[in-house]
Amino acid sequence: MLKKPKLSFWQILNMNVGFFGIQYSFGLQQSAVTPIYDFLGASPDQIPILHLAGPVTGLLVQPIIGALSDKTWSPKFGRRKPYFLIGAILCSLTLFAFPYSSTLWMAAGLLWILDVGNNTAMEPYRALIADKLDIEQQPLGFQMQSFFTGLGQVLANVSLFIFPLIIIGTTGSLPTWVYASFFLGAVCSIATILWSMSKTKEIPPTAEELKRIRESKSILEPLIEIFRAVKEMPKVMWQLALVYLFQWYALFCYWQNSSKSVALSVWKATPENTQAYSEAVSWTGLVNGWYNVVTFLVAFALVGLAKKYSAKKVHAFCLVIAAVGFLAFPHIENKNLLFFAITGFGIGWASMMGIPYLMVVAAIPKERYGVYMGIINMMIVIPMIIQTLSFGFILKNMLDNDPRNAITFSGVLLLISAVCTLLIKENKKNYSSLF
Repeated sequence: MLKKPKLSFWQILNMNVGFFGIQYSFGLQQSAVTPIYDFLGASPDQIPILHLAGPVTGLLVQPIIGALSDKTWSPKFGRRKPYFLIGAILCSLTLFAFPYSSTLWMAAGLLWILDVGNNTAMEPYRALIADKLDIEQQPLGFQMQSFFTGLGQVLANVSLFIFPLIIIGTTGSLPTWVYASFFLGAVCSIATILWSMSKTKEIPPTAEELKRIRESKSILEPLIEIFRAVKEMPKVMWQLALVYLFQWYALFCYWQNSSKSVALSVWKATPENTQAYSEAVSWTGLVNGWYNVVTFLVAFALVGLAKKYSAKKVHAFCLVIAAVGFLAFPHIENKNLLFFAITGFGIGWASMMGIPYLMVVAAIPKERYGVYMGIINMMIVIPMIIQTLSFGFILKNMLDNDPRNAITFSGVLLLISAVCTLLIKENKKNYSSLF
């Protein structure tokens, strides 16, 4: 196997700039889509099912795109980059269209298309890190993506705070500031992907890999490869799946209910009180922006901590810190103190975006980077699907339809996830090779 060339810090940074645009879009989904549903008249127990688009498209799109990109090679465009571009174009067009939603179901339909674009662009990015970087540089590569996750989502959430202050009024069914936030996201999505594509050259496949690619002619082969990969999946990935079950169920509960929780705890308002609720949404955008600031500030420090203490211990510790923040969040009545509570989630989010990949990447065969990164995403979206189908009932019948209780529930789930992380049995030999 040919030795991969060492890349400079700036080459790794340029390679990951496109992740910034993708994560701006995800930031809008996390913080702006639920308020848009509220403005269009959704009831609290409808919100989970209206977010079904994200997990379902992730479940279907990412593993298929991963398997396809493993079997793709173009001397001009490369292996992963064609999928970045297709996804970014689809994402940008949908972000431009989203603010024109006039009904609840129009917004839900556009969210499905937006998620297809985001997932098409994002999945090959994980595989690109494994393609381009040797095992010594992979921790930096994955945490660079964590850094850009924080930075992109900071801009998305800060836009939700700043634009309502300077852009007043309503256009169509939605506040005018929504248009500005989504239009900026559309520009960021395509521009950052084009930057990374222009600055990054992919490593050509070997003659043996090229032969396998050319022999792959069946249109069903990506699906066959996904099932084969699941059957042969390393044990550590099954262990990670249990962690992700509780972790991502919890995060979806937070993102769906954070604005309404802040509105009730700080403003004593519900979505029916449009002015007060808009202020709560704006402030929640700023709070969520702060946790992403924390994410990109601590992302690189976690690499050193993982080297010293192991990835699973670092991830478990970060999950506990995030859980404590969630448990405190719904009880805070001073809006400024929300920043202290959400700082814990910022640390946890930095770990979630990079550290788990360090636990599994050494156990993944090189020729299956794409499909296994897609399968890891299946572990993310399956809990989200379970959440969208089950949490409406839980919220209505067990949590008194109170979004503050939903945030507390999220904190408990993260504590369970931390315990499951500590039960993972890492392959010491493979793991030590990362450092």
